[in-house]
Amino acid sequence: MQTLTALVFDDFETLDLFGPIEIFGSLPEYFRIQFASIKGGIVYNHHGVALQTIALAELEYQTHILLVVGGKGTRPLINDSHFLQTLAMLADSADWVLSVCTGSALLAKAGILKNKQATSNKRAWQWVTEQATEVHWVKQARWVVDGKFYTSSGVSAGMDMALGFIADRQGRDSAQEVADYIEYRWQEDSQLDDF
Repeated sequence: MQTLTALVFDDFETLDLFGPIEIFGSLPEYFRIQFASIKGGIVYNHHGVALQTIALAELEYQTHILLVVGGKGTRPLINDSHFLQTLAMLADSADWVLSVCTGSALLAKAGILKNKQATSNKRAWQWVTEQATEVHWVKQARWVVDGKFYTSSGVSAGMDMALGFIADRQGRDSAQEVADYIEYRWQEDSQLDDF
């Protein structure tokens, strides 16, 4: 059983989080999910979704998979040194680090993606890539894998990445079963990006 820790913050993007969570949550025999934030308590996203979170310092389970989402809330966080230092420590200790959309901007700003290949939301491309010049940004990609890092393009791409991650760990058939269960047309070619 691996624990996925979803790191959230105010004004996170709804589908960035709940798309991958739906997918990982479909395999409870493999993945346990915990929702975390810096201070814990209720976090509100920009659609008004209220999510109860656990403070990072009080997590019940060790983080095997770190999920870093994007959204409007990433903009102020790139200037929050405490958040970035905490993110770097959490990413360093995790076995796998997955980001959706502008979540890769946070990883880049924290120095986590130095000399790594990564991608992000194309609508925020210029802003994201300005956060770190030492990252090998890949524009034409649905998601990118470099070592333990999986970074995905915008919003719904996180679902394709999550299925890709599952295919890499549990096999393609397992990923396809999840996609079929949620009636989702999986874009399984990580390099095919219509956006």
